[in-house]
Amino acid sequence: MNKKDIIIIGAGPVGSLLSIYLAKRGHAVKVFERRADMRKENISAGRSINLALSDRGIKALEAVGIMDAIREISIPMHGRFIHQQDGSNAYQPYGNAGQYINSVSRGALNAKLMDLAEQHQVEFYFHEKCNSINWEKNDIEFEKTLSQHTELRHADLIFGSDGAFSAARLGYQLKHDRFQYQQYYINFGYKELHIPPGPNGSFQLEKNALHIWPRGNFMLIALPNIDGSFTCTLFFPFEGTPSFASLDTKEKVQEFFNNTFADIVALMPGLTDDFFNNPTSSLVTVKCYPWVVDDKFALIGDAAHAIVPFFGQGMNCGFEDCSVLEQLMEVHGDNWNTILQEFQQSRKPDSDAIADMALNNFVEMRDKVSDKKFLLQKKIESAFSKKYPDQWIPAYAQVTFSPHIRYSQALQNSLKQEAIMKEVMALPRIEEIWDQPAVEEKMLELLSNQTQ
Repeated sequence: MNKKDIIIIGAGPVGSLLSIYLAKRGHAVKVFERRADMRKENISAGRSINLALSDRGIKALEAVGIMDAIREISIPMHGRFIHQQDGSNAYQPYGNAGQYINSVSRGALNAKLMDLAEQHQVEFYFHEKCNSINWEKNDIEFEKTLSQHTELRHADLIFGSDGAFSAARLGYQLKHDRFQYQQYYINFGYKELHIPPGPNGSFQLEKNALHIWPRGNFMLIALPNIDGSFTCTLFFPFEGTPSFASLDTKEKVQEFFNNTFADIVALMPGLTDDFFNNPTSSLVTVKCYPWVVDDKFALIGDAAHAIVPFFGQGMNCGFEDCSVLEQLMEVHGDNWNTILQEFQQSRKPDSDAIADMALNNFVEMRDKVSDKKFLLQKKIESAFSKKYPDQWIPAYAQVTFSPHIRYSQALQNSLKQEAIMKEVMALPRIEEIWDQPAVEEKMLELLSNQTQ
């Protein structure tokens, strides 16, 4: 193997995991991060969405032998716990028995990955801002943000893993005259709120579930932390009524939550302080192409394909990038030109697909999970899938629990399934006959028609 000097720009979860993959192959890896070391300073407080680690991400972590360490800071979530405005609630399992996703703090996960990377001789440098890249020499100018001094660093291979607002991508975008770039903001932002632990570190809500308060045009979610607390995220319009703009006093916030999320207000003693102290953040989808320059540069993770968080796949998709890259290294050895070209050709359609599915899932989470007809459709699909598992895997399970199915294939499959279910749900008296043989036969017939 030809050992390379590799620089990764961005020390987030994907950059840190990528560094482990590369270091284990014998490369000399340095990671440069604009921010402070989160292991020493609490730089993510008030602006995090807890991560939902599922099978694609787990597969990538297992491939480098570190999943056991991550399990220690994760909590299994076996389903959605739906909190209705009238005070009723319902539990919706995510998949079959034994299938679950894992709640993990972004900060705790990132810190653990950096610790593990350092055990593999990866070097981390903080307060280092990427100013520019010299594409002819593969030199990077980093600005030391604490002193404003600049320094050139050379690398044989550079990875841009510095997130949705990537400086590495911007430099590439300015260089490449046919660089395709699209960003799409939804008209909703998010704000982190907090439920502290109960007495003796107890959980004040069901521990092993993702909690959702769907309210039609907006929603609140809560994910458990290992200390007994819950990280809550309010997904809410920027403007209008109600919106972040309209809730401009503590009294308005308190009244709104009393009326809209009555069952949780008592569990949030710091609600109004959190609401005004924590930032309101935007939600963006980024699609771009190309991602690579010859055998010396590649974008990866959110820098290549930022998505909204409503399918819980942003981190999982980025981790899958790393495992796909590893598979290509195994096949092509030191031929980095082929590795990087095949990487972008493989991942581009998949990242586009999960970006679209994530946007669609926002509507499902905030609105449809409390719709009776939607819930009936899911019940029909679940029953059919259990009887015919080789012919029907629900879309959520394809994305979340089936890492052998590519995102792009999952999107195609889900569109076909939705077309079938549209006809099934239009059957007369479907609410009464949903579990009758006629419905099953109709689904088998429609499936057969699709394959002919």
